[in-house]
Parts: sequence; structure tokens; C-alpha cells
Amino acid sequence: MSRIGKNAVPVPAGVDVQISGNEVSVKGKLGQLKTMIVPEMTVSKGDKGIAVKPREMTKRSRQLWGLSRSLVRNMVQGVTQGYAERLEIQGVGYKAAVEGSNLKLDLGFSHSVLYPIPAGIKIVCEKPTSIAVSGIDRQLVGQVAAEIRGYKKPEPYKGKGIRYANESVRRKEGKKK
Repeated sequence: MSRIGKNAVPVPAGVDVQISGNEVSVKGKLGQLKTMIVPEMTVSKGDKGIAVKPREMTKRSRQLWGLSRSLVRNMVQGVTQGYAERLEIQGVGYKAAVEGSNLKLDLGFSHSVLYPIPAGIKIVCEKPTSIAVSGIDRQLVGQVAAEIRGYKKPEPYKGKGIRYANESVRRKEGKKK
């Protein structure tokens, strides 16, 4: 038994869930999300919420049971509350700014890095050294934050680069004389 998968996903008031076959569509105050659940699962809406069950107990269906339930839960939470990821920039002269539909990053290269902001994502720079990525799709928010961080990962000697707000960078001792 999957400990995560056997629990039903509660549906808050104001959220509309449509299930047709293995396609689940969730609509809320922040937007609408749609996903296909693997064919090994059945999705149904009941009194307690959305239930995800395997068609038959095989090894693969047990592996995908908790994942399928988590995908549905992430969609419900995304259309009600949304997701956000915070990034911090550390380093002399390193900064970020939103220009139109692009995020402009000055990271010590000979040129500025322009990152096109995808549809469904909102990026805000309160300060030149902090970036807030938000949206309703959890996977897309995490992917965008990881791509931005990938331009200049924090290095272990001085700690310069882009890091998550809650990330701690292990520092190394420099060369001794």
C-alpha cells in the first residue's frame, strides 16, 4: 500500500475538478491546470475529495500511485495558493532586473545574460540581488528557478553566485601561505 496514494486529495471550496478518462483538469481562482495521469491509475471524485487508485496491483502501479496522487495535489494547491521560489545573488557587481518579458542578469561575464520569462511564470526583483519566481505550476516554477541558478552556481571559496534563499553553501578554506 502506498501511504501517500491511499489518502484522498481534499478539494477546497471554489475549485472545480473535471475528470475525463485519465485527464484531470483543475480550475481555481489563480488559473487552470491540466494533466494526464498514467493509464495504470484510475482517478475518481468522491465525498472526501479526489481518489487515485491503481487498476491492478503490479510493481509499476505501486511505484506510480503516490506520484499520481502528488501530481493531483500539486495542481489543487497551485490553483488555490500558487508556488513561489526565492533566489539570492551574492557577489560584487552581480545583479538582476526584469526588462519587459526578459530577466536581465549581470553575473560577471563579458555580457549580460537575458533569460526569457516563460508563460505562466511571474518574476519580480524587489532588490537587485533578490529574485522571486512564482506561478501556479509547481514543476515549472522549480524548473525556471533551477535554470536561473544554473547560470552561475555558488562557488565554495567566496560563495559568489546565485543560490536559493534557504540554501547553505559549504565553504572551503583557501590556499595557505
